[in-house]
Amino acid sequence: MKGLVSAVGLALVALLLSGCSSDYVMATKDGRMIMTDGKPAIDKETGLVQYTDEKGHQMQINGDEVSTIIER
Repeated sequence: MKGLVSAVGLALVALLLSGCSSDYVMATKDGRMIMTDGKPAIDKETGLVQYTDEKGHQMQINGDEVSTIIER
């Protein structure tokens, strides 16, 4: 019985945490729209924007190529 309650509790926590991540759209200066899974991170040292694409791949783009980042 305790195992069932623990499993249900863990599933509830996972659902709540997954609901907290927001998707973002990055518009580039050449007109592309890049959908991201979660908020992109800007590395101030290198100028690169790191993000996770919709397929789950870690990607980077030069920050100079990005015109806007908005939450979807």
